[in-house]
Amino acid sequence: MSISEQKTVFIENGNATLHLKIYSNDILETLILLHGGPGVPDDMIEVVEFLKKNYHIITFEQRGVGQSKCEECTYKMENYISDIDAISQYLEIDKFHLFGHSWGGLYAQIYAEERPEKIKSLFLCSPSSGTNKTWQKTEKEVMRFNQKSTSKIEWLQMGWNSLLGMLGSDKAYQKLFNQVLKNYHKDYFEVKIEKDFLKKIYAKSVNKTTKEIKNYKALPVFNNTNYPILITYGDNDIYGNSRNKLLERFPSAKVHIIRKCGHIPWKHNPDGFNKVLIEFYFSKKNYN
Repeated sequence: MSISEQKTVFIENGNATLHLKIYSNDILETLILLHGGPGVPDDMIEVVEFLKKNYHIITFEQRGVGQSKCEECTYKMENYISDIDAISQYLEIDKFHLFGHSWGGLYAQIYAEERPEKIKSLFLCSPSSGTNKTWQKTEKEVMRFNQKSTSKIEWLQMGWNSLLGMLGSDKAYQKLFNQVLKNYHKDYFEVKIEKDFLKKIYAKSVNKTTKEIKNYKALPVFNNTNYPILITYGDNDIYGNSRNKLLERFPSAKVHIIRKCGHIPWKHNPDGFNKVLIEFYFSKKNYN
């Protein structure tokens, strides 16, 4: 496969079917990207395009999202861990680089804590702060961010759609996340969210994953890791003081605040974010 090509595959993991996109060729080191949400897909194509000449890039729609089916399966964190295991087994790789954004950044932490031997590097991009009680604090911070970013009518509509979504309405969550994404981009540019994208969001994956995150054990301190770790936030990100809990768990990580940037750095400040990508992914320390 040439560096310009993309391969789409479906792999089975128990009762789940995962939809993968594979970029560039497998002679390069593998980098797996984890999108946010939970339950909201993102190809992160800007990140893919910037790195695919130098890395074997894998993106996938998480279980129950988009074309990844999860009709008779569960959404426990152990299932999410096994999904990445299944991908690495399909690719026949023992170690890989892991990049996670937002909820995907928390997903990456959960996986790295359980499978440290598989991680070559860990990039936590605007990561959710933690599981269990920390997740609940994070939810409140995101709620406050959205409230200040909307009119009273928009805020009431978000509340109503959130309630209907929790009761199982796909369309309500699609409307909710349409507004959420507009809020995230509000200070940078006006965005139109495509309907085909929103149709990939399903209430089941959002609700069941959120429940399992709240029930999951609190994550430990990551001491003595033998791989590089970078944590980034925008200077106008959606998280507040809960991020301190995350930073305490990663005492050896490098932390970078990207200026003039919100929660989605590759769109809000691509030049600034690309400099961070270059420094992290093209450093010799990541090729050990």
